[in-house]
Amino acid sequence: MGWQVWLGIAAIVVALLALAVATGVWTQQARMRRRDHRQAAPQSVEAAPQLAVVVNPSKQGAGGLLVQVRAHCIAHGLPEPLWYETTVDDPGRGSARQALADGADIVIAAGGDGTVRAVAETMVGADKPMGVLPVGTGNLLARNLELPLTSVDGALDVIVHGRTRAIDVGWLRVTDFADAPRNGEHPNQPDHEPDTEREHIFLVIAGLGFDAAMVATADADLKKRVGWVAYFVAGLSHLQARRMRAHLQLDDSPPVEARARSIMVGNCGMLPGGVTLLPDAVLDDGVLDVAAVDVRGGVLGWAQLTLEIAMQGVGVRNDLPEKLGRIDHTKARRARIRVPAGEEAQVDGDPLGRAVEIDVRVQPGALLVRAP
Repeated sequence: MGWQVWLGIAAIVVALLALAVATGVWTQQARMRRRDHRQAAPQSVEAAPQLAVVVNPSKQGAGGLLVQVRAHCIAHGLPEPLWYETTVDDPGRGSARQALADGADIVIAAGGDGTVRAVAETMVGADKPMGVLPVGTGNLLARNLELPLTSVDGALDVIVHGRTRAIDVGWLRVTDFADAPRNGEHPNQPDHEPDTEREHIFLVIAGLGFDAAMVATADADLKKRVGWVAYFVAGLSHLQARRMRAHLQLDDSPPVEARARSIMVGNCGMLPGGVTLLPDAVLDDGVLDVAAVDVRGGVLGWAQLTLEIAMQGVGVRNDLPEKLGRIDHTKARRARIRVPAGEEAQVDGDPLGRAVEIDVRVQPGALLVRAP
């Protein structure tokens, strides 16, 4: 390998070290926030809420979940929990409807981000809150709500004794699909036929471009072994992909043209590994955050971008105009994005296929969730 490649690798290592430092700072800040939450008086939905759990049985750790939830309910004087398992045909929407019909006070999504999205789709507009038991790879909403990720009892304590919070949800519709994947079939094809009328809910981030291609090509077996790191591994194969030409229209503003690697529209911005991609995003501000991510200069550009993401996660911004890797932020209630060449699209880590045009909107305060 030439000296330029070695220099690029060294730059990425330095950027990753900076990311680790930033993650440590963020973790310390999160601990302080959780301490403040514990010092506050807990609020309760009611004396003995009826819990209903919609679980994805295929997730690692789901097998013993029923025993743990039952034990928690017994220990805290709660009724026997209602229990529903998702299937390939029903990833959680029908189960959540049944749980509400059966008298549930809180409907808990126990699974990965796909299960959380499916349950949330039913719970939007309902007068009952949704809880989250993280049992997945990314656990994106759980991270942004600052829920315990490794303790079932800890998450259940938040669900039962926390507060009900109304958050925004995002909706994405692919208005024009590309004919076929550019480089052959991807391993993570969506489990639905292309449908330009269907809206897909997202609670954290929807994306078009590099981030979605990374999701679409991540190895499923590797995800089971190493979790979200599998997305990073998949991303390495897309570092040299071409920049996309996009046309963006935000709210009622005139369309603008942009060159970017990814365009992401988010409701909140924390990703696995403590990475904060959208530092200004708030779950209940009534708007979506739009980020255009661009990289030039090959490996050095990606190294600079990694460092910038790490630094913005701890509140440090670099607003210099000439950068090899950059993220441009803005806000909107609606975004229409067209990429004539077609790019992969995703919602909260679920691939939608190759899209030519997407229409994204926010629904403010539409979902009740249990939070610290």
